[in-house]
Amino acid sequence: MDLPASRGRWRRRSARSHLPIVVAILVLLLPASLLFSSTYSTMLRSLLSFPSAASGGSGLPQCGASAELEGERFLWYAPHSGFSNQVGELRNAAVAAALLNRTLVVPPVLDHHAVVLGSCPKFRVTEPASLRAAVWDHTMQLLQERRYVSVGDIIDLSPIKSIVRTIDFRVFVSLWCGVDMHKACFSGLCCAVSSGSSMPAEYNRCRALLSGLGGSEKGCVYPVQDDCRTTVWTYEQNNDGALDQFQPDEELKRKKKISYVRRRRDIYKALGSGSQAEDATLLAFGTLFSGPYKGSESYFDIHESPKDQRIQTVLEKIEFLPFAPEIMAAGKKFAKDKIKEPFLCAQLRLLDGQFKNHWKATFSALKEKLKAVELEMKRNKNDGPVHMFIMTDLPPANWTKTYLANVAKDERYKLYTLKESDELVLETAERLMAAEHGVRSGFLPKTVDYTKKDCDPVQLPEILLYVEESVCSCASLGFVGTAGSTIAGSIETMRKNEVCKW
Repeated sequence: MDLPASRGRWRRRSARSHLPIVVAILVLLLPASLLFSSTYSTMLRSLLSFPSAASGGSGLPQCGASAELEGERFLWYAPHSGFSNQVGELRNAAVAAALLNRTLVVPPVLDHHAVVLGSCPKFRVTEPASLRAAVWDHTMQLLQERRYVSVGDIIDLSPIKSIVRTIDFRVFVSLWCGVDMHKACFSGLCCAVSSGSSMPAEYNRCRALLSGLGGSEKGCVYPVQDDCRTTVWTYEQNNDGALDQFQPDEELKRKKKISYVRRRRDIYKALGSGSQAEDATLLAFGTLFSGPYKGSESYFDIHESPKDQRIQTVLEKIEFLPFAPEIMAAGKKFAKDKIKEPFLCAQLRLLDGQFKNHWKATFSALKEKLKAVELEMKRNKNDGPVHMFIMTDLPPANWTKTYLANVAKDERYKLYTLKESDELVLETAERLMAAEHGVRSGFLPKTVDYTKKDCDPVQLPEILLYVEESVCSCASLGFVGTAGSTIAGSIETMRKNEVCKW
């Protein structure tokens, strides 16, 4: 609050005489300050006779506010870390949604490491409710900066459309919470289905509901509090409640004062039919990321379902979800029109996280791959240069005194790279956003005027990484990637599925 310009009129001698009044004012202002604090909104709701969060605090229904959503049940989760991790969570979320017969809320693409989980192996992770709140807060930042792009805009969800119901986050929040999301839209269809109230109180209520910071709302929200420190989700393994083989060691227990253990739990028994979560309109998970560690999965261990053919089909479909057609077409175009020759792709992750300490191993792998390619070319009596596409987070200006600089100067190699500002990338981004795959791939309300176009478009997203991965999928001389990089894993999966044919 701004202070008055004439602060000098508050004399020291008058402070004592006005002290009771000041105290009285502070006492009166305290409830008001708490009212506007999302942290204390739940406490006040229990102390005072405000309407519950499910009614929005204003008499308006907030838990499925639109009649369009009547009878629908949803699953929401908190993505985090880099894009490849976010895609991994999307796959697990699709399986969970199919298992629990819920409509999957498809989130936006978050900035790289804007939301961080922590470490499951070290039993140091962000609480699920705090993680969901962080995702909401970052999503609102993307909205305000007009940088919103849905995971469904980047990843082609059509392979699972017939077996997993989905709804775009913008559409869901607009209908379920009644808030205005049109600033997160690029084209007319999204604008038409993402309108609502722009009052701050509406956004705060929606944040409380989606995060579960206000606790469970019967018939409305069931926030899942189990995380990778205590739980590994399974299905049809007949070991519900059994101890997982990976547990915190004694030293970690003493150091971190850990008293809990990890158990394997059947996700359907815990959250499906007959459970407390069954009647909730929204089932809110924290992270759904998982990875192998010491013979176990860190959180989500559902890879096959021989007894349930529908779920088995979902598991097979989500094993590989390609990029949107516009991105795949751009990669093929660059390979065909720019490189034109058979080429090698090198993915070199050198600056991010742990990878900045492993340059020697990364460059060593590239050297070995180049030797193998050259030998193969000699066997085929090919005396031309090795054409190589380089995707790296190290800017060319910083290649000096690195192995990359040596390769760039060597006439035996012809290098190709892409930049975010290249015409191909920019044109692809514009076509991609105009297609509105994220909104079109999921639930759409029937009672909306789809001709309405009353919002300015968001910024074009940065899609260089996705186009580069698409180019690498076309590398007929092979691929070499940074060990441990999820990006390298994504490219290997694309190549395994032979997505590039030209």
